[in-house]
Amino acid sequence: MKILAFAASLKKNSVNAMLIKIVSKILKEQDCDIELIDFSEFDVPIYNGDIEESKGIPSGALKLKEKIEKCDGIVISSPEYNYSVPGTLKNLIDWTSRIRPQPFKDRNILVMSASPAMAGGVRGLWHLRVPLEGLGAFVYPEMFSLAVAHEAFDSQGNLKDKNLVNTLENNIKSFLKHIKNECK
Repeated sequence: MKILAFAASLKKNSVNAMLIKIVSKILKEQDCDIELIDFSEFDVPIYNGDIEESKGIPSGALKLKEKIEKCDGIVISSPEYNYSVPGTLKNLIDWTSRIRPQPFKDRNILVMSASPAMAGGVRGLWHLRVPLEGLGAFVYPEMFSLAVAHEAFDSQGNLKDKNLVNTLENNIKSFLKHIKNECK
């Protein structure tokens, strides 16, 4: 099973990047072919219909579309900005959604967040679900939110709390089971 995974943060060594690295390890342990991508590779201008008409779809969105088409599932670890989805991620979704056929349609997506806040970024994940589901993706119901993330990792980048590790592992295994059932 091929899984595309990325942290929707431009900040190097963000807590979401740290979380998605742990997710990648868990996916590999589950015999998944994991493609961990760097969000900054998918640079696009702010969506503007005039740009689309004159220049077409930017290469960053086309590159993401190609990655999406080759995977069985997607895992996104997204920061929460002002109680919502980061504008950079929403903008990339908007650009990619302009491609036909619709790349997100019928894709299985697991969303998660790491945040220094007590809510762990869950408010932003609810906002992230809306455009993805509106585009026809199946966003897995169980989301993972890591609260107080700036204190959650040890010096090697592992989660300190074994209960959180178990919760994350179970969440990922359940997501993979869903994908396997969908592919039957």
